[in-house]
Amino acid sequence: MPQAQDTAAHTAEPQTEHSAEEILLAFAAAVRAAGVKVTADRARSFVDAVSRLALDRRTDVFWAGRGTLCAAPEDLPTYQRTFEAWFAAKHSAATPLEASATAVSAAALDDDGGGPDGARNQLRALASRRERLRHRDVATLDDAERALLARMFEELPVRLPTRASRRRRQDRHGDVDRVRTLRDQLRRGGEPGPLRRARAPRKRRRVLWLIDVSGSMAPYADSLLRLAHRVVAAAPHEVEVFTLGTRLTRVTAALGLPDTENALALAGRTVPDWSGGTRLGEVLRAFNDRWGQRVVARGAVVVIASDGWERGDPALLGRQTERLHHLARRVIWANPHRGKPGYEPSQQGIKAVLPHVDFFIGGHSMQSFEELLDVVANA
Repeated sequence: MPQAQDTAAHTAEPQTEHSAEEILLAFAAAVRAAGVKVTADRARSFVDAVSRLALDRRTDVFWAGRGTLCAAPEDLPTYQRTFEAWFAAKHSAATPLEASATAVSAAALDDDGGGPDGARNQLRALASRRERLRHRDVATLDDAERALLARMFEELPVRLPTRASRRRRQDRHGDVDRVRTLRDQLRRGGEPGPLRRARAPRKRRRVLWLIDVSGSMAPYADSLLRLAHRVVAAAPHEVEVFTLGTRLTRVTAALGLPDTENALALAGRTVPDWSGGTRLGEVLRAFNDRWGQRVVARGAVVVIASDGWERGDPALLGRQTERLHHLARRVIWANPHRGKPGYEPSQQGIKAVLPHVDFFIGGHSMQSFEELLDVVANA
């Protein structure tokens, strides 16, 4: 298999540098390609589990992956075959119980030759790198950092805002349902009886993303669309995504593809005004006329990601934002310059919309994206 050849080549040439996390995540991807449903959360759990064990013990890695990557008994044979192909050694992984006390050195799992301590130090360094990357401006990252950032996007936890349903369902742990209780008493001729209880279930609230893809927002558009793709994947029926520029474009269908890179490529082909000018006031008016008056925007949480540079009339932008604010539950404006030191909302467009937004937050780093998701979840 190609995986086995790659591992053998790595063992023969220890000078080739591969991080432990890259190898483990690549193995998780191979297990997924073999037919096991390995999610990003399971892959992350696998890396975390291995980091707490002896990385030079092949059996530890085997059982860590078996416990985190496999979800059903039918996944075990596929997982075992893939493991043997990737981490071939003298002792087969098919008999880990009989040789569980035997430590087998696996060069493919240790890129620095320093044993488990070196691997742990390397994992800690990688974790520190990820933590530093959380605070970096995404517009200043190089290609390697953007690749790591893309993996971090796949691990973002997403929670959507909820609302109480108008229909109450019987629930013995809910509040007293006075209507049903009174109706039962009337059936009994006024005789008292047991209390009827009910509870209003929680339903997901619709979330709308309006992402500025004009020239001034070009360094942030890719990350914002990745964030929107993550949210669409979590709740495809409750999320709508539009791009703003010289015109309004709906990209929900494009971002509905499961693969992130394919989804962003299709969205890029769908948007005709990428990195062009911006007429936020006119585009928001088109959104309000076509989508705002319909049920799509009523009671929804609206996220507008833009730096506020307006080539048109700022007063029109302010009026359309106010109009949208009357329809939506919450309007959240994410400005990539908001979290930078010394920033002041001096643009005329931002000054026009600030009185009509509920939250004005940053949108330039992974940390600010996490804060944005938290604000959306609690809106």
